[in-house]
Amino acid sequence: MTIGELIRLLSDGEFHSGQQLGEKLGVSRAAVWKQLRKLEDLGIPMEAVKGQGYRLAEPLELLDGPSVVAALSRESRRHLSRLFVEDTLPSSNEFLRERFRQGAGHAEACLVEQQSAGRGRRGRTWTTPWGRTLMCSVGWRFDSGVAALEGLSLAIGVVLAQVLERHGLKPGLKWPNDVLLPLGPQGSAQQGLDEQGATGQGAGQQGFGKLAGILVEMSGDAAGPCEVVLGMGINVDLPESFRAKIDQPVACVHDQAPGLSRNVLAAELLDGLLGMLAGFEEQGFDAWRDAWNARHAFAGWDIEIIRGEQRELAQAGDVDGSGNLWVRKGIDGERQERLVGGEISVRARP
Repeated sequence: MTIGELIRLLSDGEFHSGQQLGEKLGVSRAAVWKQLRKLEDLGIPMEAVKGQGYRLAEPLELLDGPSVVAALSRESRRHLSRLFVEDTLPSSNEFLRERFRQGAGHAEACLVEQQSAGRGRRGRTWTTPWGRTLMCSVGWRFDSGVAALEGLSLAIGVVLAQVLERHGLKPGLKWPNDVLLPLGPQGSAQQGLDEQGATGQGAGQQGFGKLAGILVEMSGDAAGPCEVVLGMGINVDLPESFRAKIDQPVACVHDQAPGLSRNVLAAELLDGLLGMLAGFEEQGFDAWRDAWNARHAFAGWDIEIIRGEQRELAQAGDVDGSGNLWVRKGIDGERQERLVGGEISVRARP
């Protein structure tokens, strides 16, 4: 018996006794009870009624691989080699990296309900509650080498933004790898983010919460074949207790689109990613540049460039066809500089 099997039984909204659960799962009532106690640790509240049994305190949509594949376009199904849907993993990116080491990995995707050791940029950890996020990784093998993949993480952000916009959300993109949502008038002037996010603090400015992060990991020859694993962590419906533990404002898909299915979101995202990856080597980021700049959350804003312990003020401009961010420095913005990597946080406009 796994936690996932137990959650699937309890997710029908009906009460189940410990004996019924044990019979269906082929384990003792004591084993069922032990697993039930773990659900609270996963952020899954339970209801227990004497004489009736147990059920989830609120509905929880679980990922369903067949329905995701069935919702893909014919072209995407042709591109997709294999879809994995896992209950728990340390990291979906690492799962596909291991697949590459085994000689597979290309055009494979992995969705996971909960990961315990997910990674962000610069080695940051990304932990998730069970079934409340969309953790998605896709593996792809390119022939042209790393140099041909400039701006790939930004193109991924555009794909995700386009998917969200179909459902009425208005995401913004933060260079180089974050997707944000407006927080609205409440809290927009009171909350500030560190280098992991960004929000304005001036009067009348609307703040942002981090909705998703993107991590692209590459291995191979700079001028020859290379293997890429692109990963996304998307907040769908985080409990308030989980949000309170995060040291920056966050946003969730269900904040603005409460009825959006995780399986629908997964299918539409994979649809867009597989099409983008199939053509990226030929088109490059230049084909996605205008779409990214149109969603640039902080174009023209005062920003702080962070390089290790050093911080420097500048004004954000657009990204170029290679995915580099151009900024202006100096009192009158007379000096331009191209940022090819690093992180930024946004300061208040003057």
